[in-house]
Amino acid sequence: MGNICRSPTAEAVFRAKAKEAGMLEQLTIHSAGTHAYHQGEGPDPRARMFALRRGFDLSSIRARQIKAADFIEFDFVLAMDKSNLTLLQAACPQQFQHKLGLLMDYARHFSEREVPDPYYGGSEGFETVLDYIEDASDGLIQKLRQNMLSAG
Repeated sequence: MGNICRSPTAEAVFRAKAKEAGMLEQLTIHSAGTHAYHQGEGPDPRARMFALRRGFDLSSIRARQIKAADFIEFDFVLAMDKSNLTLLQAACPQQFQHKLGLLMDYARHFSEREVPDPYYGGSEGFETVLDYIEDASDGLIQKLRQNMLSAG
């Protein structure tokens, strides 16, 4: 939503997973919010702290709002929850709707479909966010690897 908790966490985690998989140079990875509440700000200090404990550095990420060009430039535009997905669907031109989805569509070990917003909760929420995002990132890496193999 505001691009200071879940989305920058997902960007940093996915970037690290892509690097580990040897795919980082082939990908462009960015996070964005559906709202401009925190544009230009760094991630929430709690998100940075919990991510860093797992080896993920969010310090260089700055909040930004999604823009029309993102629907053209990126192959996947993934939301953290259904509410934000609905906002993306309303903003996205029809010819790019196929790029939209939920990050948790790629989760392999969790059945939840949404990454919960930890902003108003305690430390457990940030740990859950990391658990879900790490799982979904692994699944997305697997999907991208399959796509690259089938493309030749």
